[in-house]
Amino acid sequence: MFTGIVQDVGRVAALEPRGGDTRLKIVIDRLDLGRIVEGDSICVQGCCVTALAIDARARTFDADLSRETLALTTLGKLRPGSPVNLEPSLRAGDPLGGHLVSGHVDGVARVVGRTGDARSLRLTFEAPAALARYIARKGSVSVDGVSLTVNEVEGARFGVNLIPHTQAVTTLGRLEAGSEVNLEVDAIARYVERLLLDSARLG
Repeated sequence: MFTGIVQDVGRVAALEPRGGDTRLKIVIDRLDLGRIVEGDSICVQGCCVTALAIDARARTFDADLSRETLALTTLGKLRPGSPVNLEPSLRAGDPLGGHLVSGHVDGVARVVGRTGDARSLRLTFEAPAALARYIARKGSVSVDGVSLTVNEVEGARFGVNLIPHTQAVTTLGRLEAGSEVNLEVDAIARYVERLLLDSARLG
């Protein structure tokens, strides 16, 4: 479990095909590798992966990407040098500054608008149609692992506001129209839908 509060922007050092899967190597900048051991979960661009081959001296860790992950997220499009948002898993007692994020990507959204708003940046995304019903005005979403508040919703499109800090400490400020992002909707919306469906069925 994660919070959507990015703690570092690393970069892809290498991608190694391995029998249909891919071994990803990431170089970190500020992240404290001392709190991560092999087998721990870490959120990379919104995707929960398992940290492997941790090298504190080189400041790197590896992760295996399955064919499922490569096909259903943007991780399959990473290249050496690509920046990635990083967040280690939440521990008991850690502050919950964003919202609960599982790291299980629901789908890939696309940037359809980018405009300045004073010092902030407003981005508009188009979500997959099947996910649009889970996105609500002033609700929460995770975009590439970043917890964001939804400003407005119209059909499958929704808008967010990036303050200067978010632009500086995540990859989101680099997004352009046409960019694809990993999207995770708020799990509460899914549970509410399930409860309502069960309630209607039981009548």
